[in-house]
Amino acid sequence: MSDETAIEETGISYEQRVLAVGSLLGALVGLAGAFLWIKNNERKGTELEVSAGEGVKLSLIIMALLRQVAEL
Repeated sequence: MSDETAIEETGISYEQRVLAVGSLLGALVGLAGAFLWIKNNERKGTELEVSAGEGVKLSLIIMALLRQVAEL
């Protein structure tokens, strides 16, 4: 029995598996980033604040990263 046949029998398509794994990885990376951000601010003794400019910068960085992933 080929791998493709085994996947079809479970009812989970290749696209669904990729989306599920990507979602889990994205959630874990986001959680790790938030954790590091919190710990960094605790170390500095500052509160968590995001200005509009920082939000725009972060959004652009994330978009650039997603563009890089899409080109793989």
